[in-house]
Amino acid sequence: MTVDIQAPQPLSAGGCPDPGRWPDLATVPGGPRAAIAAPVAARLVRRACRRLGVNLVEGAGAAASAAPTLELHRPEEFYARLGRDGLIGFGEAWQTGAWDSPDPGLLLTTLCHEIDTLVPGWMQRLRHAWVARPPSGQRNEVRNTRANISAHYDLSNEMFALFLDPSLSYSSALFSDGRYDEELLSAQHRKIDRILDRAGVGPGVRVLEIGTGWGELALRAAARGAEVVSVTLSAEQRELAQQRVARAGLSERVRIDLADYREVEGSFDAVVSVEMVEAVGHEYWATYFATIDRLLAPGGRAVVQAITMPHPRMLATRRTWTWINKYIFPGGFLPSVEAIDAVTREATTLRIVDDLAFGADYAETLRRWESTFLARSDEVLALGFDQTFLRTWQFYLAYSRAGFASRYLDVHQLTFAREEQP
Repeated sequence: MTVDIQAPQPLSAGGCPDPGRWPDLATVPGGPRAAIAAPVAARLVRRACRRLGVNLVEGAGAAASAAPTLELHRPEEFYARLGRDGLIGFGEAWQTGAWDSPDPGLLLTTLCHEIDTLVPGWMQRLRHAWVARPPSGQRNEVRNTRANISAHYDLSNEMFALFLDPSLSYSSALFSDGRYDEELLSAQHRKIDRILDRAGVGPGVRVLEIGTGWGELALRAAARGAEVVSVTLSAEQRELAQQRVARAGLSERVRIDLADYREVEGSFDAVVSVEMVEAVGHEYWATYFATIDRLLAPGGRAVVQAITMPHPRMLATRRTWTWINKYIFPGGFLPSVEAIDAVTREATTLRIVDDLAFGADYAETLRRWESTFLARSDEVLALGFDQTFLRTWQFYLAYSRAGFASRYLDVHQLTFAREEQP
């Protein structure tokens, strides 16, 4: 059954999503599985809303409420998607406009606070019987990784520039003592400078950066007198980062290679990597950290900034496919700090010697990105993106912010040094 998407929403879905670009959004799930699962989903949602104090509105006529609110414009579609595809269906129902909320961030934060209890325990134990498995083509083998990275980071440099700060930093800022009245740019520089300080980056230091972004860390390292090699798999990021390095007059100190981290050779006094490990995939964590270990010179230090999830949740979800994987970060998976500690102990000589957690700062960073993205939505459309893309990214930013605001997610700067040998 084709969906006719006409319900009002903050970012209009603009009619039925383009089936060529959004094939799984253009039709409502059908078949025996959806028919059986939809009533179960309806009962679970109604029970959860009553327990959590969520204002559930099915159909038209939402009343103003200070409580988190879930407005179901097309309840049958919502329950069919949620019942058949779980959290993927929940996100897809947002993308099509089947549900909405006056404050998506408040609603999602409320749900994230209780994410482990939304589904009864007996049903959670059966999750592996029905949740989607990651497609084999998204595993981060060398031949697949460039396509996975390109799917997100090569969308458009111009689009990212619309909502990021002038440094083009696409990772959590570090605010001063939890004060959120400072400019995002200065908080991003504080984050970068702390990484460089912990890694001992200064004049003459050989630095490897795994994951270039748009070049701000490489620029600040080179400005300290360091010699920087940075690797990325995003052609668009590399092009713009090289332009920024050239404009700063630092091309002799910074080399940016389009290469997989596993292909790097050499020896470096410092290795830094900001929110790159999340894209590696749990099958390759040992390879990632062993590569850092291999490339780090004696006496050197490595700093990895990582988004993390609680260890039990990581174990429960590591073989599932999520909405974020499907629409935002193919092949990605978040580690726990415990997993990072275990894999480095098993596969490397590296040990964590410093750990700074600042998840609340990521919630604030995402709040600012989301606000700017929505305010500039017309400019996003002018770049050739459609209304479904706008809703997709609104949900991605709000969902991510909710994860940090609820403390379901965290972000850590982890400093590694080699274990002293007896």
